[in-house]
Amino acid sequence: MEHKKSLILDAADLDFCLYDWLDVEALSRFDRFAEHNRETFEGLTGLARELAEEYFAPHNRKADLNEPELVDGKVQLIPEVKAALTAFAEAGFLGATMDAEHGGFQVPTVVYRAAFMWFQAANVGTVSYALLTTAAANLIREHASAELAAKFLPPMLDGSWTGTMNLSEPGVGSALGDLTTSATRTADGMYRVRGDKMWISAGDHELSENIVHLVLARTGGPGVKGLSLFIVPRWLGEPGALTERNDVSLVGINHKMGYRGTVNTALSYGSGAFPVGDEPGAVGYLIGEEGRGLHYMFLMMNEARLGVGASAVALGTTGFLHAREYARDRVHGKEIGAKDAAAPAVPIIRHPDVRRMLMLAKAYSQGGTALILYAGKLLDESEAETDPQRSAALALLLDVLTPVAKSWSSQWGLAANDIAIQVLGGSGYVRDFPVEQFYRDNRLNPIHEGTHGIQALDLLGRKVLLDGGSGLADLLGRMRATCDRLTAAEPELAALVAARVDRVEAVTRELWEDGDPTTALANAAHYLEAMGDIVVAWLFLDQLGALDAAPAATAAEKRATARFFITHVLPRVDADLDLLASRDRQLVELDETLI
Repeated sequence: MEHKKSLILDAADLDFCLYDWLDVEALSRFDRFAEHNRETFEGLTGLARELAEEYFAPHNRKADLNEPELVDGKVQLIPEVKAALTAFAEAGFLGATMDAEHGGFQVPTVVYRAAFMWFQAANVGTVSYALLTTAAANLIREHASAELAAKFLPPMLDGSWTGTMNLSEPGVGSALGDLTTSATRTADGMYRVRGDKMWISAGDHELSENIVHLVLARTGGPGVKGLSLFIVPRWLGEPGALTERNDVSLVGINHKMGYRGTVNTALSYGSGAFPVGDEPGAVGYLIGEEGRGLHYMFLMMNEARLGVGASAVALGTTGFLHAREYARDRVHGKEIGAKDAAAPAVPIIRHPDVRRMLMLAKAYSQGGTALILYAGKLLDESEAETDPQRSAALALLLDVLTPVAKSWSSQWGLAANDIAIQVLGGSGYVRDFPVEQFYRDNRLNPIHEGTHGIQALDLLGRKVLLDGGSGLADLLGRMRATCDRLTAAEPELAALVAARVDRVEAVTRELWEDGDPTTALANAAHYLEAMGDIVVAWLFLDQLGALDAAPAATAAEKRATARFFITHVLPRVDADLDLLASRDRQLVELDETLI
């Protein structure tokens, strides 16, 4: 399909990834996706672009300049947010990936992810309400009883109810084993939830008839094994007939650097502000079994991690596109090497250092896009595959890649926005241009859903060791297969990637050879960054094998970007791997008074 140019996303690159490289049309071989083809996929992504341009992008700056505020005890948002979310819901996006039995379209996640990135790039603050609602609905569908699913899914998927996730508490961020919010079973078989939650995105507003909070609360002893998961609605009753306010109250609004359109709240459960009957606490509905709350929540957390990574890539991409347009139009300075004083000034994109910055931003954006969409296709294949062993292997590979997809994308998508500001110079630092907002919005993504350090510990301390390291072995095998396949066509680039694949395998083995986690994990962040660069270099190399089917202009651009990443960026992993191989313990042994 031929696309008009956009400063929101690169439609041509998305098409290349979906159809020429990942061949998402082949997913129709699975019964789950049998009703779909390229026409339906393009219809979804095309509609997403249309709605993003019409309803989301126009108020992105307005929402940033007009933060959510409390007016007479209620959260007030600009009206455009509601209009955009209504259009999103009416188009069926909230339930697009859901089973047909729940009113969904059974769209592959990889295609939905590409479509959703249009909204994230256009206005991440507004579309985050939808992201949270969809993720909460998916968890309820997967783990809640049929009775609870029948009650809560329909209004969530039609947009009349929204959803949230409630993990953190004041003073308790990522250390979920320390949570103190409690839930007590009552004589009628229900639960009463009491405690305080902090950093709850979309936790209170008037955008929907009801807000469905998914709340981790303690029903047992200490640690994560004592945590259970509850549905705690803001209002009690049925859709269209809500009868009583639940005891969930807004304590305050957090004022953020970016993502300002998404209200972020502190909530209190069971404070007595809205008592329900004679029992203290907010009414909660138990999901699944007691003591398995964190296990259930990981479904939403992992979906959110890929969503956060996609958000970072989308914002990095729109930042790059704005910077490239500016560099093509901004005339400043003479051509390098020009000796004639009368030589004309040239667009700044002619200057090598500006080209360096733009190529970095482009490589981060396209590399992150490839990583997110590849993970999305793995999810589709793992869920649709009927062979249990094959399904489990694909799920394990996705487990290994999830911390990379979340954190590499967040780290370098943000860097793309930083580069965009630098390309614009002083203009990038003022509000006359949107790149400063893109940076502020994106700065949250390295924190959201597990920081860089937490993802690094998860990758090196858990994911690469799962099932005897079979997930890592699968990943390394796929990398080597690509290198072997392209050795004849791309000998230089294939050799550069293959050497790092061998090295990271050896370093992983060396780190764990004595089983000492303190030494192995001391520099886990370097492992995550190295693995991320190697994975993205592999994906770029793999894409080079799909260029024959791509339009000539797309193929030429992709070849240049892949070559730049593999030759200019990938070599930085050598320093990371050298440090890891040394088994350096400086950060473990450092006297904290010297910091």
